[in-house]
Amino acid sequence: MTFLEHLEDLRKRIFYSFIAVMGAVIPAWFFSKFLYKILALPVTQFLPEGKKLVFTSLTAPFMLYMKVSFLAAVLATAPFLFLQVWYFIAPGLYKKEKKHVVPFVLFTSFFFMAGAVFAYFIVFPFACKFFLGMGADFDAMITVDQYFSLALRVILGIALVFELPTLVFFLSKMGIITARWMIKYFKYAVLLIFIIAAIITPTPDMITQSIIAFP
Repeated sequence: MTFLEHLEDLRKRIFYSFIAVMGAVIPAWFFSKFLYKILALPVTQFLPEGKKLVFTSLTAPFMLYMKVSFLAAVLATAPFLFLQVWYFIAPGLYKKEKKHVVPFVLFTSFFFMAGAVFAYFIVFPFACKFFLGMGADFDAMITVDQYFSLALRVILGIALVFELPTLVFFLSKMGIITARWMIKYFKYAVLLIFIIAAIITPTPDMITQSIIAFP
C-alpha cells in the first residue's frame, strides 16, 4: 500500500470506530443515570450519609451523563475497536502473521476490560478512601466534573496499561521484538512503566504505583 492508501485506510478505520461508539452511546444514554451511580460508588460509599457530589454549572449534569454514556460505549465496543486496529496494521504483516487476528482481538479486549475492572474495584476505591481520609477535618464538596475526570483517567489509563503484556506478546510472536532485545532494554522499560504508573495513579504512594506497574 502507498502512503496515501494508508492514510485513506486510517480514515476509514477511524470512521468505522466513530460510528460504532456513537451507535453504542445512544442506548447507553438511556441508562446513564444508573451507570453514573455505579461509577460514583467508589467515592459515595465513603461520603457521610446524605452527602452527594455537587455541580457548579447549569450544564454539568447533562455533560456528565454524556461522558458516562461515552465511557460505557467505548468499553462496550472495545472488541470492535481493537479489530479496526488489527485491520489497519494487517496490510503490513506477512500471511502467517495475519492468522493471529482472533487471538489479538480476544486478548486485547480481555485485558482492556480486566484493567478497567481492576481500576474500578481495587485502585479507585483505595484512592477515594485515601484522599477523603486526608481531608477528614474538612467538609467535602466534590464536583461531578472533577470526579469524572479523575475516574476517566484512572480507569482508561489502567485499562491501557493492561494492554502492554498483550502488545509485547504479539510483537514477539511476529518477530518484531526478540528476547535479547527485551533483556537489553529491560531497565529502560521498567523506568518508563513506573513513570506512566505515577502519572495514572491518583495517589502518591509507591504501593499503588507498584500494583499498577506490575502488569
